[in-house]
Parts: sequence; C-alpha cells; structure tokens
Amino acid sequence: MSAARKPFLTARQWAVGIAGYFSFINLYSPQAILPLLAKEFGTGAAGIATIMTVSTLAVALTAPVTGTAADVLGRKRVIITAMFLLTIPTLMCALSYSLNALIFWRFVQGLVLPPVFAVTLAYIGDEWEPHEVTSAAGIYMSGASLGGFSGRFFTGIFADLFGWRTGMMIIAAATLAGAIAVTLLLPREKKFVRSEGLIASGRQMLLHFRNGQLLSIFAVGFGVLFCFVLAFTFINFRLAAPPFSLPASWLGAIFVVYLVGSGLAPMVGWAVNRFGRKQVMIPVFGIWIGGILLTMASSLWLILVGLTICASCGLICQAIATGFVSIIAKVGRSSAVGLYMTSFYAGGAFGAAVGGVAWTLGGWSACAALLVAMVIVMALIVQFLWVRRLPPPPPSATLEPA
Repeated sequence: MSAARKPFLTARQWAVGIAGYFSFINLYSPQAILPLLAKEFGTGAAGIATIMTVSTLAVALTAPVTGTAADVLGRKRVIITAMFLLTIPTLMCALSYSLNALIFWRFVQGLVLPPVFAVTLAYIGDEWEPHEVTSAAGIYMSGASLGGFSGRFFTGIFADLFGWRTGMMIIAAATLAGAIAVTLLLPREKKFVRSEGLIASGRQMLLHFRNGQLLSIFAVGFGVLFCFVLAFTFINFRLAAPPFSLPASWLGAIFVVYLVGSGLAPMVGWAVNRFGRKQVMIPVFGIWIGGILLTMASSLWLILVGLTICASCGLICQAIATGFVSIIAKVGRSSAVGLYMTSFYAGGAFGAAVGGVAWTLGGWSACAALLVAMVIVMALIVQFLWVRRLPPPPPSATLEPA
C-alpha cells in the first residue's frame, strides 16, 4: 500500500490562516467604500479616513497589553475568545447612523483585534520549529492578505447590491463561523511556558526596549502598514473621481491585487532560508518604489500593476519581519509580538492621518511622494540595523540566515 498523501495544510496551519483572514476582513472592510461613506455622512476624504485611523490606533494601544496577558492566560484561550467578541463591534458598525457612532465602534473593533493576530503570531513562534517559523508566518499572512482583499472586495459588491450595512452584517456572521472553525482546528498549545504573572510579563516586555534588533524590526513594521493604509485608502479617492469614476463594486474589485501577495507569502520562508533576510528585502524595497511610481500613471491598468507590486512587496516584508520577531525574542514572545503590532498599527494610524493631510494639500502626487520616502527609510533600517543575532538551532534544524 502506498503511504497516505500528506495534506496540503495541517489543521493548525488552516487555523492560523483563518485567524489572519477574519482579523483583516474586519479591519479593512470599510476601505473600498470610503467615498460612499463620505457622501452618506457628509464629510471629506480626511474626515472619513478617521474610521481607518481609530481602528489602527486602537490596535496599537492594546497590542502590548494583549501580549502580556497572553503570556499568562495561554494562547488558544485568548485567540478564540477574541474572535467571538469581534462579531459584536462589526455588527454595531452596520447599525451606526452617525459618523461619531461609526468611529466609536471602529475603535472598539480595533481593541478586540490584537488578541487574535498578535497572539496567533506568538503561537506560531512557540509551536513551530525555528526553521519553520517564517513559512508558518507566511501562511498566516496569506490568510491575512486574502482577508484584506475579501473585506474590500465583498463590501464593495454588497454595497452596490444590498447596501453597505448588509455587507457589514454578513461579515459579522462569517466572523462567527470563523471563530467556531478556529476553536475546532487549533490545537491547544504544547510548548507554551506560562509567565509567572502580569508583573513578570510586563518586566519582560520592558526588556524588549533594550534589544536594538527588535527595535529595528518594529520600525520596519511601522513603515509597512504606514504605506499600506496610506496607499490603499487614498487611491480609492483618486479612482472614484474623474476620469476613472469607479463605483464601489469596482473599487472593491481592485483589491484582487492582494491575491498575488497571498500566493507569494508562503514562498518567503524558502527565499529567506536560501538567500537571507537582507538579500530578499533590499531588492523588494526597490521593486516597491517602482510600483508606487506606476500608480502615478494615467492608465488604469498601469495603476493596477503598481498596486499589485505594492501589495506583494508589503506582504513579503511583513511576513519576514513577523517571523524575525518570533525568532529574536527569546523570552516574553507574546509581549514582543504585541510591541511589534503596536509599532505596526501606529504606522497604519499615521498613514491614514498624514495621508489625509497629503491628499488635501497635493492629491495623489503628495501621497506617492510620502510612500517613496517611507520605503527608502525602511530600506536603510534593514541595510544598516538588521544583523545576524539568532539562537543556535536544534540539531536537525536549518538556521535561517539574517
């Protein structure tokens, strides 16, 4: 008899992918319909972008606390509890009839997200072998990018067919189904070492600020989401205006570019193992700048190519950086991931806020100039501050080069 065929993904791989999917489908679901929401609530681009700013800011505020709590309570318990709770603010967003109410529930939604994705990344760092962490993080990022695409795509479609409120309700129901799936598929952690208490875990978190390598990774995370939120928030306003004048469903469909990144993310582990982190990321930054410049074109197809490049490069950098955090942090891994998420989502909040100012002052040209500047800063950080400082591998493992 032939050996049983190995499944494409194991149950725990499916679980981390699903967790990433439903985190990002909720976080980015309003992005494709921002021009529509601006008209409904009587505000401009910078005003409606506040609903993106507050959610990412809430994530940044609570991510380190989440990591500290997870170091005490355990991984799976925190992940699934948060996924069930996530359905509530998503539903309430659909029932909001003022901009202030929508902003409030988006903020609450952001508060609930770190227990899902920050702790999922810490779970990956705990349960996978060091040489498998980047690949596992790539699976998570594939789910996350697919979720980011689905939130924008389906919300745009639903907005044209049934109205955006119905779309939000459908996403809330799907999130509930995702929470049930993760409960069934995610194994209880086996390698987790419980912290002695919140105070001890908090001390571990403070020690991370003395680790220059971690701080440089946090800085790259800041830049990645800064670029993502700025680019994919304000490109909608350019494409919704003449000469393109795209409706909500077409604005949502544009985010199919995320699927390219979803396909590339699982390959990141192989590339890092073969060439090293710097050797992968520095060329990616150069390609990313090329993608940004393409979004300045007058042709819709060239803009789509540019957005595809931007999405793919950002997801590759994110997969590498998140996996690197889990390897560098030898103690208090949840709190280290939480601090990374704080920096990451602070970058997103700044991207929405500063992008609103840039859009008001100079339109998409000013936004693109900001994006290029941030990518250059990230490249300099990786080139000069990322160094090889990894723990020794187990005898059977292949060490990932820095």
